[in-house]
Amino acid sequence: MRSSHGEYAEQAKQRKWVAAMTDGVVGGAREPARSGGAVMAGNGSRAGIPLVGIARRMPDDTGLPNDAGEAAMMPGGEEFVRLAEPFRPELLAHCYRIVGSVHDAEDLVQETYLRAWRSYGGFEGRSSLRFWLYRIATTTCLTALEHRSRRLLPSGLGAASEDPDQHLPLGQPGTEWLQPLPAPQSDPVTADPATIVASRGSVRLALIAALQHLPAKQRAVLILRDVVAWRAAEVADLLDTTPAAVNSALQRARAQLERIAPVEEELAEPDEPDRRALLDQYMSAFENADVDALLRLLRSDVVLEMSPHTTWFAGRSVVGRFIAAKVLAGPGVVRMVPVTANGQPGVAAYIARDGVHRAHAVQVLTMTRTGISGMVSFNDPDLFSSFALPTTLAPVSAPANS
Repeated sequence: MRSSHGEYAEQAKQRKWVAAMTDGVVGGAREPARSGGAVMAGNGSRAGIPLVGIARRMPDDTGLPNDAGEAAMMPGGEEFVRLAEPFRPELLAHCYRIVGSVHDAEDLVQETYLRAWRSYGGFEGRSSLRFWLYRIATTTCLTALEHRSRRLLPSGLGAASEDPDQHLPLGQPGTEWLQPLPAPQSDPVTADPATIVASRGSVRLALIAALQHLPAKQRAVLILRDVVAWRAAEVADLLDTTPAAVNSALQRARAQLERIAPVEEELAEPDEPDRRALLDQYMSAFENADVDALLRLLRSDVVLEMSPHTTWFAGRSVVGRFIAAKVLAGPGVVRMVPVTANGQPGVAAYIARDGVHRAHAVQVLTMTRTGISGMVSFNDPDLFSSFALPTTLAPVSAPANS
């Protein structure tokens, strides 16, 4: 996987999920001698807010500037904004891998930048700015996880239901659900694959869900070693432990993911034209309330999950019966907008209420060459802002009479 770490090359065949996480990226994000790096466009979320915008919202006693003019006058302030801001999207992906929530990740990236801004005067450049920011971000995430439980999908709570007519209970108060991650609006502006860390494979929903089964520090070790490509000694220094302890934790984490993460070969996606055609057919089936058309797109082993409901279904027959009875109320009731989430195709679903199509859910789809094998519906309208989507859709104009 990483030619600079030859001692692990012999284990590559035993770590198929690592290839899925890095999606063919060699070398990860580690670049201790450089301050340059990938630049990705924002996604309209809180994570895309300029750094000086964060400072404006902070109380006066933080010692941070209150507007762009003060930021420029801070010692090194303007330089910090110019150099650090391009790393925001990949730091968002890094924090998301650790915590499993886009909203929490956005807040943690904000905190990372505030901590880095306060400390920038003491940054001596012995490592790259990127490397330094990753240290701060990882520590910030681990601190935040000290008093939080792992985030779940409904399938993590029990067996699939075989009764599509049953009442759908909500999760217990305090249940923390996994959230989807919006895609950046453009690819990183770099020709060096070693700087591409927010790769599609490293944020796939099934892998993020699997990571939640690991203890927080073990999760961080795995991500830093196998995605961000830090050396064992670097991770040990951050976590105040030994390289031997880091390697031990890494092996335990890999073994755990081998047991619970999907085998990537079984989830081979269709080519882009076929994937787009499949997504178009999926949207059309929902919008036209055509359950037969939908069933033709689903694999026999398809799984449907709908947080915050704890009930989930497995198998085309029961999934189809549930959707026909509880979801498809008629043509035009549902409208959909295509999105990309966790490096996977998805849709934002709007449902008509009082004559207006209102935000309802973000669905993340797992597509294979033989059909759709997974449908995870995040029934949370608050997610739409992270995808830069409106909460309502304008009415569809009727065609003009000829």
